[in-house]
Amino acid sequence: MRIVIDGFGGDNAPDEILKGAAMAVKELGIEVSVTGDVEVLKERMKALSVSENGITLVPAEGVITTEDPPLSVARQKSGTSMGVAFAMLARGEVDAAISAGSTAAIVVGGTTVAKRIKGVKKTALVPLMPCAGGKRYCVLDGGANLVCTPEMLTQFAIMGSCFMETTMGVDNPRVGLLNIGTEDEKGRELEHETRKMLEGVPVNFLGYVEAREVPLGTVDVLVTDGFTGNVFLKACEGMGVLMKDALKSMFFANLKTKIGALCVKKQLTEFTRQMDYKEIGGSPLLGTAKPVFKAGLLYTYDAADE
Repeated sequence: MRIVIDGFGGDNAPDEILKGAAMAVKELGIEVSVTGDVEVLKERMKALSVSENGITLVPAEGVITTEDPPLSVARQKSGTSMGVAFAMLARGEVDAAISAGSTAAIVVGGTTVAKRIKGVKKTALVPLMPCAGGKRYCVLDGGANLVCTPEMLTQFAIMGSCFMETTMGVDNPRVGLLNIGTEDEKGRELEHETRKMLEGVPVNFLGYVEAREVPLGTVDVLVTDGFTGNVFLKACEGMGVLMKDALKSMFFANLKTKIGALCVKKQLTEFTRQMDYKEIGGSPLLGTAKPVFKAGLLYTYDAADE
């Protein structure tokens, strides 16, 4: 497998990109191409003692920032580290593209350069989140589309179900539509019309689901618009941090509690790892004709005007 990584996307580039690329080559045995200023990349590889084995450096000029217009990845800034990465994917030189850069540009690049799957109206970011039992569920949309239609949400449900079944190994994934209540009359017209459509497509649709039920493992696929989905994700992330900090304060309060912490150290470590959203390195962009991944944290982007 051949992967291309935007070498200068993200706050900690290119160092973390290069270290991650080396780990991928070593642990997964894949070929990795890293785009960007080759001289700078070589200099950082030497400073970090990163081996060049399995890593190909691909020349690119400049970086797309969050201030740049998203469409510039396919136009004025197609020669940047992100633009070159998407171009390589579109030409079939690599099997997948990864970037930790601007989410907006990644969404546009994935849809305009790598292209969408035929029939898919909009792509969606699909972060994985922890839930009861040590399992995970996915959220569509995680922030790629602030404004959605019932048809878009219905397609998200189908794509999310396929993703959880084929990639995560979940048999007959349970699909829930996020709403403020489970009663038929609750919600907006968007939820009402989407529910009607979902009842007629081949997914295991459970109906409306409230936000508090989701972390308990009630669904495998949570469907909502990108605005609501991104707010939901960040609220869950904040609660995870709160719980970890609360446990730390409780177990380190005095000598007795510290002894107790030692007795359950293994279980505590596993629990905090499960609750840490950073354990998942990013999110796939579902709906693209070729695999595209957003690495790192998710930020909201309105793709309505693509």
